[in-house]
Amino acid sequence: MNDPYKILGVDRNATDDEIKEAYRKLAKKYHPDSYGDNPLADLAEEKMREINEAYDAIVNTRKGRKSKGDSEGSVNTNFPEVRNLIRQGHLEQALELLDGVPPHERNAEWYFLNGTVQYRRGWFDQAYTSFATASRMDPSNMEYRNAVNNASRQASRQRSNPYRTYSGGSCDGCTMCQSLICADCCCECLGGDLIRCC
Repeated sequence: MNDPYKILGVDRNATDDEIKEAYRKLAKKYHPDSYGDNPLADLAEEKMREINEAYDAIVNTRKGRKSKGDSEGSVNTNFPEVRNLIRQGHLEQALELLDGVPPHERNAEWYFLNGTVQYRRGWFDQAYTSFATASRMDPSNMEYRNAVNNASRQASRQRSNPYRTYSGGSCDGCTMCQSLICADCCCECLGGDLIRCC
């Protein structure tokens, strides 16, 4: 589904009443009963389904945030956006949003999302630390607990074979060695003698 806020034509910071009002207007406009035998009835029905899904997604997300808010009741409205950015692979943008959350407002969801960014980068030790913090803050959340276990396994594998991956990329020991040999060949041509390899 596309951004539910865009579907309803409201800002992410809109109040619950504003969201409800936008939903009602769109529902009135696109309700299939208004189209009867009109050839656009199928399109209206599809649009109505999209509007309902968007409204439900916003309501459910907001309910979840209210129940998981920090001790002061403060809630960060960017977390669904951060999840979306991570899904799309925009890790730097996701991290920028996360870094913008003041330390005293960083709840379990913040640590989970921060860990997810680190995990996607291949930084499994940092991911494990964030996931473990999220799981301690909300021990009943299975998503957080599964993330801790996965990051722990990946971090162990990475520690047992440190040359297997580098920063989550495809660079391994063989690739690094080949690159050094190529660099040595180039430098040899220029009169240098950098590497005495096996």
